[in-house]
Amino acid sequence: MAAATQATTTDTLAQAQDALLGPTALESSQIARVLGSLMRPNVDAADLYFQRRRREGWALEDGIVRTASAGVEQGVGARAISGEKTGFAYSEDLTLPALTRAGDAASAIVQAGSTGRVAAWQSTSAPSLYAALDPADGWDEGAKVALLHRADAAARNADDRVTQVQVSLAGVQDVVMVAASDGTLAGDVRPLVRLTVTVQVAAAGRRERASAGGGGRCGYDFFVADDEDGRARVEGYALEAVRRALVRLSAEDAPAGTMSVVLGPGWPGVLLHEAVGHGLEGDFNRKGSSTYSGRVGEKVASELCTIVDDGTIAGRRGSLSMDDEGVPGGFNTLIRDGVLVGYMQDKHNAGLMGVAPTGNGRRESFAHLPMPRMTNTYMLPGNDDPAAILGSVDEGIFAANFDGGSVDITSGNFVFSASEAYRIEGGRLGAPIKGVTLIGNGPDVLEKVSMVGNDLALDTGIGVCGKNGQSVPVGVGQPTLRVDGLTVGGTQG
Repeated sequence: MAAATQATTTDTLAQAQDALLGPTALESSQIARVLGSLMRPNVDAADLYFQRRRREGWALEDGIVRTASAGVEQGVGARAISGEKTGFAYSEDLTLPALTRAGDAASAIVQAGSTGRVAAWQSTSAPSLYAALDPADGWDEGAKVALLHRADAAARNADDRVTQVQVSLAGVQDVVMVAASDGTLAGDVRPLVRLTVTVQVAAAGRRERASAGGGGRCGYDFFVADDEDGRARVEGYALEAVRRALVRLSAEDAPAGTMSVVLGPGWPGVLLHEAVGHGLEGDFNRKGSSTYSGRVGEKVASELCTIVDDGTIAGRRGSLSMDDEGVPGGFNTLIRDGVLVGYMQDKHNAGLMGVAPTGNGRRESFAHLPMPRMTNTYMLPGNDDPAAILGSVDEGIFAANFDGGSVDITSGNFVFSASEAYRIEGGRLGAPIKGVTLIGNGPDVLEKVSMVGNDLALDTGIGVCGKNGQSVPVGVGQPTLRVDGLTVGGTQG
């Protein structure tokens, strides 16, 4: 991933102001007056969130470009807070009258509170974690189409059992600005790209599909740069999609029962994200609806486990130079040596809980309220050699990749489906298996972690997290883990 730029959020604030306010002739003094009008006697805090999103998407199927789309969305969200109550309104029009109407609507919703005042604005200053570029402008149309065909060719040339290839390419630039009653004035310019290759393979009357891909907060050049194996990422994704599909093609039925499970590094961290991460978000804990509510300082996992949420990794998909409330992205330890030490917070929930915000206030767009959300969530590495972890299991399952799953925040119970898994027999990888479902409880699983590898890996840049109807880009990761006594639902009795 690209190294952090030398720019700061104060530099991108100027770019955001030009992009958002310039075309509509809005002035800072007018924004200040609207924000002041939000701060009626019954309002404790207020903010305005401006956004312009430019996006494009390309899709190739069977060697033909089937889709090419582009669009621009823009608007402003106005929020007024009184105690636990929130008033919110938004407009797709960035003119002063529309902004005023949105502010009036938001402040009219809340009913009780103390007299609020607007503090003098102070520009947020933090290192910028990505270049303030627009991916759509970096390459011409011919180069983007050629990239799609390059992925298609790599997949088809990999194996003659490949019968279908689909390639999708997406690029987004988000320009955002936050003005808040607490004095926050911040702006950010966020690029985001993603390339996905999906293949179908067939043999002996059986068909299987698999996908691979990646991306980050960068331009399209990322996909033609070499990966750790010395090949361009676009070819790497294609070959990985074919490999995964062929593994499924030869997979046997999975066993069922309670057994030791070894989770591979990287993307399997999505299990931690779902089964543990959501339960550590501040809103669930303030309301007492998480299994982790009120447990700061308690042991909630094996002492081998340290879990962090890190929004400060340069160029990563889940990283944020500043969150959607203007708070700089942070490195936040959630569980240290098995002990719960804190939650992820936005401003509202942090204030109600008497703690500081952590840079986790996120929203899908100007038309949505911010809430505590994860950025890049992962477990820190341990001291065990991955080969030794595998060799320690006489009979069990190795789960290398996951499709997805679900979790109940209140209980911590989860169900996950493995998209790539293998038998472990005598400390060695055995045959690939299909239909593997992992069933358990987040806190209980963390207590059962008995070995932690020294091979921490993050996902390739594909994560999307959903919460309360909002989707945001995220990252996950972990080292190789051994979990004992995990319930496996398989296709064998």
